[in-house]
Amino acid sequence: MRIGFLASQRGSNMQAVLDACETGMLSATPAVLVTNNRGSEAILRAERAGMATHVLNAITHSDPDELDLAIHEALEGCDLIVLAGFMKMIGPRVLQAYRNRIVNIHPALLPRHGGKGMYGMYVHRAVIASGDTVTGVSVHLVDEEYDHGRILAQTEVPISIHDTPETLAEKVLKVENRFLVETLYRVCIGDLEL
Repeated sequence: MRIGFLASQRGSNMQAVLDACETGMLSATPAVLVTNNRGSEAILRAERAGMATHVLNAITHSDPDELDLAIHEALEGCDLIVLAGFMKMIGPRVLQAYRNRIVNIHPALLPRHGGKGMYGMYVHRAVIASGDTVTGVSVHLVDEEYDHGRILAQTEVPISIHDTPETLAEKVLKVENRFLVETLYRVCIGDLEL
């Protein structure tokens, strides 16, 4: 299985998948990174892994349809697309070409604390403000709405009364990296259907 990645920032979840591919835990080949952020740390991680990288955004392609086409072309030949902190909506051409083959990881138990604007620290602030006693990680398929597609797997992370959004973010990230790899492993061996 050839995996394409879309990432905007650090790419720590992508790195967890890269490590799992390198050790043989995942029977997959990391193929390409598409990022909308020229300064993304994910670029360095991808280059170290020998992956092709493409910076594609509204600066490189001012027309949204042309940007969608460029991303589609960059991902050509991939069997699965993993969103690893990608902060943009996926275009219709890519969504159609990879229907039920685009996976996202979200730092909360969807459908709670998901949707437009719910990413990064915004999610953890919302979780703390809600008074929830548990949060978690959701791996889901991507569709035309933010954080809406079918949930493939979820795992819980307990919230302590002393947690802040920052400490909660650290706790969830530790689980995210492992859980994404575990979920992709289940996809690779056919235990989890997309």
